[in-house]
Amino acid sequence: MDIVFNKTGELMLPVSLVTGLDEGIRGGVAGELLAAAGAVLVEYDVSALSAGSVVRTARTGSGVIDREVITMDHPCVSCALRGSLVQLLSSIAAVERYDTAIVNLPAAADTSAVAMELARDSELVLDAVITTVESATVVADLTGDQRIRERGIPTAAEDGRAIAEVVVRQLEYADAVVLDAEVADVGALIQAINPRVLVKNSPAGLLGVRHDPQARVEPGSVAAPVDGRTLVWQSDRPFHPERLFDALEELVDGTARGRGTLWIATQHRNRLSWDSFGTNISIGVLGPWLADLPADRWSTVGQQHQARSALEWHPDHGDRASYLSLTGPALDERELRERLDGCVLRADEAVHPLTDPFAPYLEGSSAA
Repeated sequence: MDIVFNKTGELMLPVSLVTGLDEGIRGGVAGELLAAAGAVLVEYDVSALSAGSVVRTARTGSGVIDREVITMDHPCVSCALRGSLVQLLSSIAAVERYDTAIVNLPAAADTSAVAMELARDSELVLDAVITTVESATVVADLTGDQRIRERGIPTAAEDGRAIAEVVVRQLEYADAVVLDAEVADVGALIQAINPRVLVKNSPAGLLGVRHDPQARVEPGSVAAPVDGRTLVWQSDRPFHPERLFDALEELVDGTARGRGTLWIATQHRNRLSWDSFGTNISIGVLGPWLADLPADRWSTVGQQHQARSALEWHPDHGDRASYLSLTGPALDERELRERLDGCVLRADEAVHPLTDPFAPYLEGSSAA
């Protein structure tokens, strides 16, 4: 494993994060990584989270070196991790006795938020983000509508996320995915969701990967097309709001992940985002279109959207367009494309008599 120094020449402690829904699979992978020489493993027992307490332990191959009961006024995983994790890792780094630290994150943890907090500490460097997957259930999890609290996973009372969103976020932020068993097409679906991820059947050799802290999905962006697994669709005409609203359930049926940018006829000044996780859809306001912004404010819009707009700028409506990617285990691309085409406003249809069923859900929109 490489030795890492910060800008002032001080030794930094590499930290790897292990995520995943299944506690047993995640713990097994974390334990295998602990077998690496000089490693320390940080774990959280969140079984009493609803009562406001979490037990955090740090151990080496020889035994427990630290144990703390964390009490919270607001029982949530983020509250348990915030501050306490970095403080512990910094103290581990300060003794310069361990080569690497592994953190077994609870299932409901926000991996990207933990990574951002680690990045602010000059003594720590994020090594690898490793997600564990139960191969037999992951397709059902990715394409379903079950909520995280319905699964019985300890989390905050107000956490309304779907299991599909939790799993997708873990996969999209990961450098590597470890499967508990080989199941046909599971690895291919995971790589359709995150093309840069390394899929393996064991954690061997994953320490030292070096996570890219800038690796993230830009809001409003689309995935790369994958035959039979990811359909990429676009239109330079706006959506008919009522037809799109009525078709939402059909559009996400059998999909695991959807994302992109929407132009809805009744939301002419709002560039909208599409994020779907299984059968759960989130549509929100990204901000104005480039066509409505002075050139000196274009830098506030995502780089991918700027690049796409430069290539596809329309002489009449500028960057206004819709583009979506929908990923699933076995998409009927022709049927899905026809459904999307049927939701587009036709040339002979006027905008002003239309009602907008999206308006009540879009805070700050021009039609709300």
